[in-house]
Amino acid sequence: MQRLRRLERAELKLLFIGLGLCAVLFLFIRLASEVMEGDTLAFDEQILRSLRNAVDPGRPIGPTWVEGVLFDITALGSPVVLGLVVLVITGYLLLEARYVTAAIVLATSISGEILNETLKIFFERPRPTVVPHLRDVVTASFPSGHAMESAIIYLTLGALLMRVVEGRITKIYCMAMAMLLTLLVGVSRVFLGVHYPSDVLGGWMLGFFWAAVTLLATRRFERTVDQEREHAE
Repeated sequence: MQRLRRLERAELKLLFIGLGLCAVLFLFIRLASEVMEGDTLAFDEQILRSLRNAVDPGRPIGPTWVEGVLFDITALGSPVVLGLVVLVITGYLLLEARYVTAAIVLATSISGEILNETLKIFFERPRPTVVPHLRDVVTASFPSGHAMESAIIYLTLGALLMRVVEGRITKIYCMAMAMLLTLLVGVSRVFLGVHYPSDVLGGWMLGFFWAAVTLLATRRFERTVDQEREHAE
């Protein structure tokens, strides 16, 4: 009976998580629709202008060193840095003999990049022109690849760390830092003038969705394997 109750709670929790993910996906579709219709453009441009020096739009607001800090932060969401992070995570999982989990993390990262590039081609939203770009960009604008990929990788890393560390405070710290990195990368793209705020918001939504689905699939698989081992014993 107790085992049945635990199973019911687990299934109910999974149901609520699934509903939450559906809500995130629905919000992304609504946002994408608003972007395609141009309804977010006035708000987007207003935010971009407010983040630039009134006298010199080619400089972000704040002290002169802010621009250099933004370059460093935005690099945390670059393909090179995120690729190295994925290799580190994958290597750790392989050393822990979690081969399927390693494969899922690697596949999620690669598929997330493919999805982002596909959506950029589909939406074909031009990059912002209301302020000068502080970084060279060549791809389309929506959704933000830096925001999406950093959400996928850092949130996945945060969730994996939560499973191996002890103590509630430490677990919260791991996820909080992952969320902070994701937030900073997205904000830096807007400050640099290479993305509209709605681009970054869309990237965050898809990144969170992609990371959550991966983690759910991983935990589901590991639970199934554990149950099979129990029956075998």
